[in-house]
Parts: sequence; structure tokens; C-alpha cells
Amino acid sequence: MPLRHSKMTDVFADIIIDISHEKLDHTFQYRIPEQFREKICTGSVVVVPFGKGNRPTKGYVVGISETLKLDAGRIKDISEILTDTESLNGEDRLVTLAAWMRETYGSTMIQALRTVIPVKKKVQKRISRTVSLIVDQEEALDRLNIFRKKHQNARERLMLALLEEGELPYELVIGKLHISTATLKYLEQEQLIHIHTETEYRRAFQVARHPDIRRTLNAEQREAVEGIWQQWKERQKRTALLFGITGSGKTEVYMELIDRTIREGRQAIVLIPEIALTYQTVMRFYRRFGDRISIIHSRLSAGERYDQFVRAAAGEIDIMIGPRSALFTPFPHLGLIVMDEEHESSYQSETMPRYHAREAAIRRAELENASVLLGSATPSLESYSRALSGEYGLYRLTMRAAAQSHLPSVEIVDLREELRKGNRTILSDTLRENLTETLERKQQAMLFLNRRGYAGFLSCRSCGQVITCPHCDVSLSVHRGSRMVCHYCGYEQPRPKSCPNCGSEFLSGFGIGTQQVEDTVKNLFPEAKVLRMDMDTTREKDGHEKILSAFSNHEADILIGTQMIVKGHDFPAVTLVGVLAADLSLHTPDYRAAERTFQLLTQAAGRAGRGELAGKVVIQTYDPEHYAVTTAAVQDYEAFYREEISYRLLGNYPPVRRMLSVHVSCPEEDYLNHAMEYLAAFAARVKEQKQMQEVAIFGPAPESIAKIADQYRMVLYIKAEKKQELSVIKQLLEKYIEINRGFERVNVTYDLHQM
Repeated sequence: MPLRHSKMTDVFADIIIDISHEKLDHTFQYRIPEQFREKICTGSVVVVPFGKGNRPTKGYVVGISETLKLDAGRIKDISEILTDTESLNGEDRLVTLAAWMRETYGSTMIQALRTVIPVKKKVQKRISRTVSLIVDQEEALDRLNIFRKKHQNARERLMLALLEEGELPYELVIGKLHISTATLKYLEQEQLIHIHTETEYRRAFQVARHPDIRRTLNAEQREAVEGIWQQWKERQKRTALLFGITGSGKTEVYMELIDRTIREGRQAIVLIPEIALTYQTVMRFYRRFGDRISIIHSRLSAGERYDQFVRAAAGEIDIMIGPRSALFTPFPHLGLIVMDEEHESSYQSETMPRYHAREAAIRRAELENASVLLGSATPSLESYSRALSGEYGLYRLTMRAAAQSHLPSVEIVDLREELRKGNRTILSDTLRENLTETLERKQQAMLFLNRRGYAGFLSCRSCGQVITCPHCDVSLSVHRGSRMVCHYCGYEQPRPKSCPNCGSEFLSGFGIGTQQVEDTVKNLFPEAKVLRMDMDTTREKDGHEKILSAFSNHEADILIGTQMIVKGHDFPAVTLVGVLAADLSLHTPDYRAAERTFQLLTQAAGRAGRGELAGKVVIQTYDPEHYAVTTAAVQDYEAFYREEISYRLLGNYPPVRRMLSVHVSCPEEDYLNHAMEYLAAFAARVKEQKQMQEVAIFGPAPESIAKIADQYRMVLYIKAEKKQELSVIKQLLEKYIEINRGFERVNVTYDLHQM
């Protein structure tokens, strides 16, 4: 809230300047002019004169006091306010969260503030105004006669219209009736009319109102709700993990706990990993909670995003649903943060600060005296290990919620055998036969491919040259229309007719994409209606909703897509799921590759047979014996966890040990190599001087994608058993980088694993 004070006392603001430079990563003090004193609070975005030239510069208010820290003659005044107090309720706690993120993840304060205060500038409000008559008919007629006798035509015209309608839109009065503002002001002063002004908020979604639908919880769900609620009420643990198999009704548990939170006068944030999940999630919550919910995601316009945060700060909504950025909704009385599909990698930010939404949610809950509920059918190893150790509460759902629903039967197809049989098509014989039977029964199928685009890459058959992005260390993907696209920086070029290296015309595409799968399926099943869902078909603002709604309404028989189609969706008529390339993510250079493959396959399998109809899953793979594939086929998380944790123990990877990743990028490759050598050497000296015998340093090494958007990228890994050891090394690295000017040409970010 704004600071209250007497007019005689000067009040000052501590401001972080909106410039991302380490040397400016501290506060600057400015005087708050008297006309702004009731409007500025912690979190306000302002304009101040900065530097020798007093250049107007944006800044964030992080503190307010009556203590002057500078000479009175050097203090400058704040020039302008870009946000007002109505959208900043509770943002003092968000500023505190930003400070924690800066300290934990090594960004500058301004980078952290840009993250936690998403609404940086006021967007033009939409105002609705009406003009209404506020006297009875007899008095109105008397005044009308007076206006008529005096030939006051405008006043007479408006009174006649209001006597007939009672109330009129302001724009109609001004435009169609040609009534001046002076006339309106006179009639208002005479207390004949009232002009009502109301702010119209942009809605993030539009749906028809549905009745309040409350499903009866089964015994397992009720037990989970009561256990979690009791844990929170007794302040035993503020974080709980809901571990429930696919289709077990985790969302019903979320909604019951949210309902209890709202009844206590508090608000809730529901985090989801994908924009694609928004449609079904919003519909389920809207049917339960009505207009008291809203959504936030990157595809909303600036005005829509601004209005959702204003509504939240004003207490006009109780629930905000959205991906990672929804975590920073400025609710005044936050009581609960739900993190659905908590294992998803999209909860990890790829830009500074490289925060993980799970850790940031737990920290925000501590600041707000709120609770956190993590939910997943395939929990991250970090969360599950914390739950087993007792740090989190652990609650299980072992049965599907629908009475007649059971886990689907799963068949693993060895693609090596398909090749031996001479089948070189995208679909195995088993999957093709199951598709035929599914379509004959008038049921639906989903085909999942962990890729997008028409071909994996284009290669020269003569010299082996792969057509790559000139700005990134990745191959270009071939799309329809002879376009070649980089899926990292967006670079496009026409498909070349000859090899740029040797001039050969023998260029061929390798790999498969969703468009190629779509073409194959349409050729094999010409009568089937097919929908494709990937990054290309969902570029429109409402692309996800249109495709998912059409498939839900059975306007298509087969849905083909990338990862976005297998996460969290509930289609009761889907009885077949085909996984076309199960092991594409299995052999990536990432210690979490097996974990992510298991999670992906389990989630994919969970889309089948969610209603009364039995489900079938066909997993096509070149590695059918891998434990990530075999345990996913039988939905056995504990078996996967035991196998995977043993490998983590051998490699000393999280969650067994903590790890700090130091990511460094630079447009000059040689300069980057030189900088990384200095960093690695300094980290080694710190280890020796501090006698950190258990600390291990690996690298530096190129990132898995060594170049993106003309920036070369390298990483240094530091493993330790104790969190304090990594914190010391990180702090000393930051100081070392700050005092050495040579690092001004590189960009350094930090990623903490298993905090």
C-alpha cells in the first residue's frame, strides 16, 4: 500500500533502473513528488531522470522511506508513474521474491523484477459510460417544458430521449443526439441525470455459462483431500505431492482444495505446463467456479494480460490458470499454488533468471503463508525423493476415477523386426491393424510423434553435407511449400536445389514429421477425418482450443500431433494411442533423458481408455528392452524410479547430489573458450582453497546445442553433496566475473539442480 505521511515530510523511493548491467545492479534514491505520494508503492513502475543527461529511464520501486541517503542537492524527482496502485496490490512480496530469485539464480535484480512483475506498463483501459435519468417523470416533464420555452434544444432533446428510454449509452448521447459535454455537465449539476462510468475488462476467454458441476469424490480422492487439508491446517508441511495414475482424478482433488481455500477468503494459482492444456482445464474449472477464474498465457494481447492482473489485484477473481508466468499473479491473499504435471521441463525457465517454477512457487508460498500442491502421474525424481524423505507430504491415487475405466493394455512393437519383415512405412503392421479396428468401431485414435515439420533434415547424398541454420548449431527442417525452418531462432530459407558444399543435386530428407504422418494416414484411411496438432497448426491465438474442441466433439477420428496432444487431455472416445517414435528422446545428451522418455510414454499411454471403453496403446521403438520403455508400458513408476535412481547414484547426478550448471554464451567462439577456461580454473582454485573434497567439476563443454541465434554456448558443471558448498562457489564466481572486465562480453546464467 502507498506510504501515508504528512505533506511537510519528504518521501523517497529506492529504485532499480531498468538496465541489465551488473554495475547498475543496486538501488538509486529519488524523491517522490507530492502529487505522486498516494499513488506510488513498492512494485510501482516509474520514469526517472537518469545519468548526467537526465535521460528518461524506466525503473522499479523496491522500497519507500523518509530517510535521505544522498546530499539534498543531488536528489532528483520521479518524473512519471507507469503503473498505479490498483494493479500492484501485494507486489511488495513479489519484489521480495525477485530478490530471492536474484540471489538464488544469479541474475541481476532488474532481470528478476521483469520476471515477477509481468505488467510493466499501463495499457489503455476500456471505459463504458451510461447516462440515466434520476428524477421522477413529473419533475422531468416540468424541466422539459422549461427547456422548450427557453429554446434550449439540446437539453430538450436529451430529456425527451431519457424519458423514453430511461438510460442511454454515453457514446450514443454524444454522437447520435449531438449533446455537448457542457450540456451533460449542466444537467448533472442540476441533479437531473447521472453519468455512470465503469471499466470494461478484456476477457481472456469467452464461454457460455455452465451449471455448477461437482463430481462426487471417490474414497481415494476424499482421503487425499482430507489428508492434505489436515497437513496444511496443522502446519506440518506446506508442500504436498499428489501422485496419481493417469485418469485418477487429480483435478477433482485440486478443485476441492481450491474450493476450501476460496471459502476461507483466499485465492489460488493453478500452474499448467502447456498452453494446449488451457482449454480443457479452463472448461472444467469454469463449470465449477464460474466467472471467478481467469487465465494468463503468452498468446494473450498486452491489454488482455494487463486486465487479468488488474482483476486479480482488485480481488475480482479467485483463481488464475496458466503456464509458468501465472505464478506471479498479484493476488492480495494468496492461499494455494497448484502445480499440475509438476514433472514437466517447461517449468524451467531458459532465460535469466533460470528459475524453476516449483522452487519459486514454494518460496512464494513461504512469503504469503500459503500452501503448494504438486501433482503428477510421473513425478520428477527430485519431488518424489523429497516426498520419500518426508520433506513433502505424499498422497497417492491408485485407481482411475471413472467407475468403468481401467488402464489400457500396452503392446511394444520392435521396429527392427518390422524392417526385417520389409515394412519400411511409418506405421507398424500392429498399429495399422488396430487403427482399422478402431475406425470400424467408430471410436477415436491419437498418434503421437515427438517431432514437428515435414522432414527431420535435408542431406546431400553425394558429400553428406546437412543443410544447417547459419545462426544455430542445428539442422533446418523441411516444411511444405519448399520452406526450410530453424525451430530455435525462426530462420527460414527456400529449399536449395543443389548442395551448397559440392553442388550435387542429390538432396534427400531424413526423418519423419507430423505432416508426413498425416499424409500417410490419409492415404491408408481415406474415409477417416484427420486433425493435426503441432506448432505449425496452432500458431493462431485460439489454435489449440479450436483443434481440441473439434476433436472432443468427435469432428475427427484421428488426432496426430507432437508432445502437446499427450499431456493431460481427457477424451473418453479415444481407445487407441499409437506412439510412433518412442525412443527419439531416449538418447539425447541429458542425464534426465530416460526420465523424460518414461514420463512422456506414460502420459501418452494414459490418454487411452479414459471412459467406459477399453483402451489399447501401441509403442513403436527401436529399443524395446530399455527400462524406460518397459516400465512405462506397465505404468510402474516405482520400478522405473528404482532403476533410474541407481544410475543417478553411479553418476552422482541429482537428486542424489546437488549440481550447479554455469551457462555462458558469446558471439565469438574463441573468446568464449578463453572465458570458460578462466572460470573452470577459478572454480578449481576455490575448491582447493575451501578444502571442498566432495566437490566435482566437469567441463567446460559445448551445450547440447552449441549455437543458437549467433550465440555460441558452453556449460560448466559443478557437483556437491551440500547446498552450502555450491552457494559459496556460485557467490565467488559472481564476484570474480564482476571484477574482471573481460567477462563483460559474455553472458552468464546459473541453473541449480536439486536445491
